[in-house]
Amino acid sequence: MEKPVSSLKNSPQVHIYKKFYCIFLFTILSVFNVAAQQKELDSGRKYTINKIEVTGEQSFNEQTVIAFTGLKEGDRLYIPGEKLSAVTKKLWEQNLFSDIAFYVTNIDGDLVDLELYIVELPKLNKITIHGLRKGKVKEIIKENNLNSGVKITKNLLTTTKNNIANKYRKNGFLNTQVIITTSPNVDSTGVEVGRDMSISIDKGARVKVSSLEFEGNQELTKGKLRRSMKNVKRKNFIRFWKRSKYSEDGFEEDKASIITKYKSNGFRDARILSDTLIVRNESNIKLKLNIEEGQKYYFGDIRFIGNSVYTDNVLRQVLGIKKGEVYNGVLLQERIEDNSDPEANDLTNLYQNNGYLFSKINPVEVAVRNDTIDFEIRIIEGKIAYFDHITVVGNDKTNDHVIYRELRTRPGQKYSKRNVVRTIRELGQLGYFDPEQIGPNFKNVDANNGTLDMEYSVVEKGASQIELQGGYGGGGFVGTLGLSFNNFSLRNILNGEAYKPLPMGDGQKLSLRAQASSFYQTYSLSLVEPWLGGKKPVQLSTSFSHTIQYFYDYRNREADKSRSFLITGGSVGIAKRLQWPDDYFTLSQAISYQHYNLKNYNTGLFTFGDGYSNNVAYTIGLSRNNTATNPIYPKSGSEFSITAKLTPPYSAFNGVNYKNLANEREVLNNIAQTDVDYTDARERIAEIDQERFKFLEYYKIKFKGTWYTKLIDDLVLRTNTEFGFLGAYNTSRGIPPFERFYVGGDGLGSFSLDGREVIQLRGYPNQSLSSNDGNTIYNKFSLELRYPITLKQLASIYVLGFAEGGASYDGFRNYNPFNISRSAGVGLRIFMPAFGLLGIDFGYGFDPVLGGIEKNGWETHFIIGQQF
Repeated sequence: MEKPVSSLKNSPQVHIYKKFYCIFLFTILSVFNVAAQQKELDSGRKYTINKIEVTGEQSFNEQTVIAFTGLKEGDRLYIPGEKLSAVTKKLWEQNLFSDIAFYVTNIDGDLVDLELYIVELPKLNKITIHGLRKGKVKEIIKENNLNSGVKITKNLLTTTKNNIANKYRKNGFLNTQVIITTSPNVDSTGVEVGRDMSISIDKGARVKVSSLEFEGNQELTKGKLRRSMKNVKRKNFIRFWKRSKYSEDGFEEDKASIITKYKSNGFRDARILSDTLIVRNESNIKLKLNIEEGQKYYFGDIRFIGNSVYTDNVLRQVLGIKKGEVYNGVLLQERIEDNSDPEANDLTNLYQNNGYLFSKINPVEVAVRNDTIDFEIRIIEGKIAYFDHITVVGNDKTNDHVIYRELRTRPGQKYSKRNVVRTIRELGQLGYFDPEQIGPNFKNVDANNGTLDMEYSVVEKGASQIELQGGYGGGGFVGTLGLSFNNFSLRNILNGEAYKPLPMGDGQKLSLRAQASSFYQTYSLSLVEPWLGGKKPVQLSTSFSHTIQYFYDYRNREADKSRSFLITGGSVGIAKRLQWPDDYFTLSQAISYQHYNLKNYNTGLFTFGDGYSNNVAYTIGLSRNNTATNPIYPKSGSEFSITAKLTPPYSAFNGVNYKNLANEREVLNNIAQTDVDYTDARERIAEIDQERFKFLEYYKIKFKGTWYTKLIDDLVLRTNTEFGFLGAYNTSRGIPPFERFYVGGDGLGSFSLDGREVIQLRGYPNQSLSSNDGNTIYNKFSLELRYPITLKQLASIYVLGFAEGGASYDGFRNYNPFNISRSAGVGLRIFMPAFGLLGIDFGYGFDPVLGGIEKNGWETHFIIGQQF
């Protein structure tokens, strides 16, 4: 049966059809409307902005974004047009968004509604790096600017990945793999607040150079070429001091070194035609260099053009190159200007040390005849330059006069490069500034007027030190507590406002020191004024000391306080900087006095157990120190010193017949040795020795020389030699029991102020290479290789390897400089301004100690507070 029509019109199906029909009709009309609007837009008409809204995923305030675009309601603009394109470009340049688009949402006549759709880039929340140690992780984050809050762009991800991979590939890790992933970081409501980044780095193994081959080399052997390469070395099991490795930068430096090697041997036209890297496997590569040597050249005529200050003969002597010698382009450049040595003897320094700052010297090839090259050394001398203003900046604690008195450059003086370099050295040697950061800054250089201003910039460092020193010596632990104020101000000692926490800045050195062990205590005070009167470099030094020493029983390891040895003394010294032979020399003189008081103190040295002795001495010394700027880690220069300590020749005028006393003593000593109960003989021997040593009579000569040679980069060889001799004016009176030499150990066992000197010789126990009573002669030789880990202001750290030998002797009859105890080892030094030098040495003694029969072997030495 058919349903009524009315029922069909009201059925649910009909409503659905109507709804779909309406939607379809609306869509069709919308499409036509959009098409009509698009047609209008395509016509490039000018519109007035009716409304602007900002949509999309972003956290910025809508009005802030609109204000940044520069658009506002009422503006007239073409759509499409340059205005909207420029705004879009401006937004992209902020690197804040991943999507930017303008939409027209409505057009009514010439009024238009705009929608700015932007999607903000995610921010970096947390970063995790896998595959590297902690220190390297910080380095990667810093180098790639991966800080929290930075926008994560595709460019950031790509650049970071490439930078990390290239960083390690350049250093020989050719198989480095880098994987970067990001994940959303959401808050408690589930809203993304940033992204976490994870970087996985697999460096793989560093590739090694299994083969290094050359083609085209006829004049220089493969061995010479390989040795000229300092960075890239092929695998060789014999060479243990430098591993085989490859790095891109090192290979480029080595290629330049090869060309330099050829040029230094006359092959001016040598060049590398090609270089090939062949990957053999994951851990080995092969390098192949194709070289064109060219022909060998020789120096021809060398003429000087433009010189009026110096004659040709003077210039030829400095140049040091003669006609007919093998062409050496490297040597020629060094003789013109050696950039590796600011104090080199070259032509540029010859002029610049005499005021010609603006001089220019250029070697020019003027003719090539077969294998001979003629040169002209063209010189533009320019005007003489004079210093106008000299200033120092950066000194917050040190007073200006302390610095200015060390300057070798003065206003009105002719410019001298030598004096500028010397000034930097003198400021560094003061110890108040970081020597690695002292710099000369040229200001207001005026070539027309021939003037310049010089500014020296310094960085203050801690000049005061707490000395905490420890070591084993003399049968027990020796500890020291000291305070050294190296930039003290004595004139402000009563000025309460100057205590911050102490009066500082005038360059004086005040030292307070206390040293103690289980059987002695030593107290000392010293003050040094480096510029007495403030006008000339005359150093005044004063010191006072007092020691209480008790008899120590080595078998029971106990101190007997009923048996004591008291030493009280002081000294006053003057040291003057000389001008001849040069102003690196210093002449020093000092007068010292020590009073020795023995109370029931019988030992092998002191046959008179109760009595006293006086030591009045005059010391004169000549020293020369021209080491480079940093006194902690000198890289060049040398130190020499020779000193003589002399007492008055009392035996020449006191009327005592010491020959008779010596003969009597010898007879009594023979009696005492054969009859142990002969106490009268011992008492008389004590009386004789008391008379012999009431006033000490001796002379003491010492020499020490140290050289610093820079080998490669900051690798420094320290060469040292020492010699000491203690003698007597009157052989009948003999050499006193004081002022003797003790060799062996870490040099910290100097537990007595009786003039003894403990000579460091690592690899052996303290004082183990000398007799119990000390010796009268010693010599020592040492080589030390040093390499710095860091030379920063907070801490200077360097490692070292050493080989040394030395010995002590009784008199020249037993002296043999080749009969020495040898040792070698390694060590570490750390210098911190507040605590001085700290270190540790591991030394191996190749010979037995005194009285031993087997080589000593390994010894560990702790260096705390010892001077460098």
